[in-house]
Amino acid sequence: MKRFERLEQIRRMDPFREASEIYRLSAAYEFPWDFTRALELALYRTYAVPTIGRLLAETAELTDRSQKRYDDTSLLLDAVVEHGFASEQGRTAIRRINQMHRSYDISNDDMRYVLCTFVVMPKRWIDAYGWRRLSRHEIVASAVHYRTLGRHMGIQDAPESYEEFEDCLDGYEEAHFGWDPAARRVSDATIDLMASWYPRPLAPLLRTSTLALLDESLLRAFRYPPPSATTRALVRRAVRARGRVVRLLPPRRAPHHARQNREIKGYPNGYRLEELGTSPVPGVRGCPVRHTGRSAAE
Repeated sequence: MKRFERLEQIRRMDPFREASEIYRLSAAYEFPWDFTRALELALYRTYAVPTIGRLLAETAELTDRSQKRYDDTSLLLDAVVEHGFASEQGRTAIRRINQMHRSYDISNDDMRYVLCTFVVMPKRWIDAYGWRRLSRHEIVASAVHYRTLGRHMGIQDAPESYEEFEDCLDGYEEAHFGWDPAARRVSDATIDLMASWYPRPLAPLLRTSTLALLDESLLRAFRYPPPSATTRALVRRAVRARGRVVRLLPPRRAPHHARQNREIKGYPNGYRLEELGTSPVPGVRGCPVRHTGRSAAE
């Protein structure tokens, strides 16, 4: 297979009817490392919305059990990508996500914003650091895939197109990003978790590198001192250089899914999708959606 042959395959597909298959080809074959990093950043930036960050702090899932929360979120979301919405695994994953969300009092607006991050952040990351930019077919398919996920989760008024997802994300962040000490604790715990995946002496360098990849709005919201212009340029050039190297490699012949990531550390003996995730914490206000009806997965 030639380097751009899979892209040619994607361009022959229908980005509406075959949206999830196109998304799987992009995420599992073309850009598995980039999608992992971009979705980590997508979830991370939601903490800067105080209603989300505070709730995550109250549940202690991302401060006391950060590795488990990371693993469960990655595995549940990617089960839908790997197996499809109609599969037993996909339906089980969505059902489990909805069970967790019903345990808390989250606004539809916050849930819609989180959905937007899943669509927008991978495009922005890959356009900046990937071995090629996303094609229009891939962009459209991503929006359709996550709109379908939103429907299964009971999220109301989800955007229709990528451009609407992007406008929704930017507007929501402008209106809601802000300082919250509890959200900062969640942010610190997440950065510490990411640093823990590598040898301990590298932790300070990894923390600095992570901050260098954050945009100004996130740094302000969490009150992190901005890295120097030199540090930011070096880190971003290094990530771009990785993309240029990947471009020279032969195309991936086998898919790579989240369950294969080295960052997934909590289930060395395997796992059951229906047992992943959190249980309600007594006395916690909560963080999923206030549904107006039952989800499509039920």
